[in-house]
Amino acid sequence: MESEENLSREKQDSELNISLKKSSSINNTPQKQHEKLNKSQNIINPENNHKPSNTQTQSFIDIALKDLQRSREQLEKELEVLSQKKVQIDNELKSSFTGQSDAIARKVKGFQEYLTGALQDLANSAEQLELVVPPVIVKPSPLDENKKIEPTKEQEVISAVSDTFKPDETLIRGCFSQFREQPDFYAEPWKLRRSLESIDLEILEDWFFSMGGRGAQPSRGSRSKNALVAAGIIAVLGELYGEQFQTLVLASQPERLGEWRRCLQDSLGLSREDFGPNSGIVLFERSDGLIERADRLEERGELPLIIIDAAEINVEIPILQFPIWLAFAGSPNEIYEEDGLI
Repeated sequence: MESEENLSREKQDSELNISLKKSSSINNTPQKQHEKLNKSQNIINPENNHKPSNTQTQSFIDIALKDLQRSREQLEKELEVLSQKKVQIDNELKSSFTGQSDAIARKVKGFQEYLTGALQDLANSAEQLELVVPPVIVKPSPLDENKKIEPTKEQEVISAVSDTFKPDETLIRGCFSQFREQPDFYAEPWKLRRSLESIDLEILEDWFFSMGGRGAQPSRGSRSKNALVAAGIIAVLGELYGEQFQTLVLASQPERLGEWRRCLQDSLGLSREDFGPNSGIVLFERSDGLIERADRLEERGELPLIIIDAAEINVEIPILQFPIWLAFAGSPNEIYEEDGLI
């Protein structure tokens, strides 16, 4: 009996397994068919697989383009700022003393080359000329006839130049005695606040009483000492003429004029307002402006005092026609030092 029951159980189990396998195979077939369908669609439409990657790449490209555009705008702004700075530096160089000196040097060099070529052409043309000496015919002149010189009834009395300050000699020598005393650092403006040496007083005495206020005197060796002598002259003329005279200083470089201004300012107790076109002392780099200013002063009835720096080698002839002027004659070593040759 037990064997029959076992056989019946085994049979049932086998039938159950067979039914389960069939059901599983039935369930798996639609799923496999769906997967095959999806694969076939993917194969047919490959663009569906690349769509997400293309959009991502496009976004990266847009970001990179924006960064490049931003960096380009920043570089353009920096270039604009640098160009503005370049223009500003060029303007400063043109307006500064260094830039002007370079421009003048280039112009002088060009003129020198032009002048050299012109002189060479002139020499060549002169060599080609045939010079013929014309005969000299001497004729008697009617001026050679003896004429009786009739004496003039009235002869003009011309006073010597050295007598210009003779009427004021007592006042001038009184100023000289004050210059020998101890310096008065608290004196009024336009009064000499320094004391002078004996050699300085000899120069002043020779200039006032021997040269009549018109002539050259040897340089004292430095611009500060020359300015101290000029300050003594300005103080004396201030006692004589008051505000009816103006001092005109000629020096061809701004550094030299600056040294003159500092020395006169210290020696006479002046301020910056005392140096200007309408003030007591005017500084000039060129002689033509000084001559024009002196002419205007004489037209107004005022007296120009012209002082010429020791570094000035040449003095214009119109300057020598004014009644009062002083030129400091520098030694060769002093001139060479001023020009930087030593």
